[in-house]
Amino acid sequence: MTSARKSYPSDVFDEEWALVAPYLTPLPEEAGQREHSLREVFNRLRYIIKTGVPWRWMSNDLPPWAAVYQQAQR
Repeated sequence: MTSARKSYPSDVFDEEWALVAPYLTPLPEEAGQREHSLREVFNRLRYIIKTGVPWRWMSNDLPPWAAVYQQAQR
């Protein structure tokens, strides 16, 4: 699930993602249970943490706030 969106300074680098992904993905990314890329969800969570923006005020080019919030609760 690649996206054509502009990157944000808070986006995770490939090297960082390689370290974090094994802890976030109990199932393979291709398992078909995800509507949004886990990396994009993680990027949005980092954006929220770095900027302090409220969940519902996020940009529309990232996964919906509810999907990110649900993943963060897990």
